[in-house]
Amino acid sequence: MKPGHATARTAVVIGGGFSGLATAALLARDGLEVTLLEARDQLGGRAAEWSHDGFRFETGPSWYLMPEVFEHFFKLFGTTVDEELNLQELDPAYRVFFEGREEAFDLPAHGSREALLSLGISAEALDNYLASAEETYELATQRLLYSTFSSVGAFLDPVLLQRLPRLLRLLTEPLDSFITRHSSDDRLQKILGYPAVFLGTSPSDAPSLYHLMSHLDITQGVLYPEGGFSAVVGAVARMAEQQGVTLRTSSRAQHITTSRGRTTGVHFTDENGTRKFLSADVVVSSADMHVTETKLLSPRDRTRSQRAWEGKDPGPSAVLALLGVKGELPELAHHTLLFTDDWQQGFDEIAGKIPPAGPPRSIYVCRPSATDDVAPSGHENLFVLVPLRADTSLGSGGTDRGGDEAVERIVDESVQQISQWADIPDLAERIVVRRSVGPQDFAQEFGAWRGGALGPAHTLRQSAFFRGPITSPKVTGLFYAGSTTMPGIGVPMCLISAELVLKSVRGDKSTGPVEALRAL
Repeated sequence: MKPGHATARTAVVIGGGFSGLATAALLARDGLEVTLLEARDQLGGRAAEWSHDGFRFETGPSWYLMPEVFEHFFKLFGTTVDEELNLQELDPAYRVFFEGREEAFDLPAHGSREALLSLGISAEALDNYLASAEETYELATQRLLYSTFSSVGAFLDPVLLQRLPRLLRLLTEPLDSFITRHSSDDRLQKILGYPAVFLGTSPSDAPSLYHLMSHLDITQGVLYPEGGFSAVVGAVARMAEQQGVTLRTSSRAQHITTSRGRTTGVHFTDENGTRKFLSADVVVSSADMHVTETKLLSPRDRTRSQRAWEGKDPGPSAVLALLGVKGELPELAHHTLLFTDDWQQGFDEIAGKIPPAGPPRSIYVCRPSATDDVAPSGHENLFVLVPLRADTSLGSGGTDRGGDEAVERIVDESVQQISQWADIPDLAERIVVRRSVGPQDFAQEFGAWRGGALGPAHTLRQSAFFRGPITSPKVTGLFYAGSTTMPGIGVPMCLISAELVLKSVRGDKSTGPVEALRAL
């Protein structure tokens, strides 16, 4: 137990996704007695898996980026990524099909600079862009992302102050404008801008600060953990178990109790449906913040009004398709992106600015069977993600076309589009396993606000210290973790949010990562 926190002896963590597991592990490492409650029967949250007829599908994250964040997390427990995971470098990092162009573009694992230069950008402009992305990424991982911004001192950090004028420009200029200043080629603009989708927004709405994402896939390359992200879930869960965390699945939190402005515990129902109570000095909710605020807390303990929620951007939802396909699919890489010609129209549809016009759409396809043993011999495994507006009225998915009509229609249209663009004319006929997931599934399974697939969009008003708080401003001992709070969307961000909880419980207001020696 760290000095100054002797009063915090027990903790309950709500949610068994990456942020919940990581938070539980870190708090237990600090000496607290921790119990984690996960409503579903498996850990991982959105990083879930589904097996059927010899196929193993993952239904959540699939891009392993920001390797330093994973390495730092495991270092806090005296181990390394190499000891916990088997990472493979993907080559190509990904493949891109552009509407109206027959030839696909591959970003190679090595020589990516030369490949991008072939699209017509000048060497000077590309080098300046990538150098800026690297510098901004280093600043983010050393300062911005690991700060709770809970004190004025966070804003007076000498490193941040020195770069303040540039940071202000990056925060106020949209990403698409920043990219356009470096390249006029529409293909390269899309390659540099597509990471905005990972942030739940569009290049026109994301601050150009996020051009740092190009440092990840272009400069660092893209890795894949053998066993998929289920293996990463297992590794983080091991850290928690080794620290003595009690992991309870099929245990749904019902209410966070408080007394005189302080947390006292959590009511939950166990696997038998029996209502129980766990007392706790510290409660951490890694559930969607909208669920925490509107369902788990009493009105007096809530931070935001319903009106405030209505003004927030939930980010995109999606239709997912899990497809088992007979025969090989060399036309698709492990990661394949399909970009429409007028892709801003797609972003406007997702944001609800214009009505949906139907196909073609910008689509992401993952073919993990290109790298891993996830399908029967002679078959392939495809995960298709179609970003859409966060709208639960689209309905739910199902197996063997058993989902709602709108969801199944979008899957059919997407299969046809992949078939045409990647020149796989018999793709539809070769599908032997099919499951769809719709916006309503995200709402029901994960409590996702308005059926969002990722979390609140990283617009300027919902980034950095404008995002959800780590510490409840109303209830002492209540903390938030996960994609709906700082620092944001993605597995690395969820690991960082867990560390922000640790720092907040400790009263640590520093702007950098926790030092491994302090944690041991």
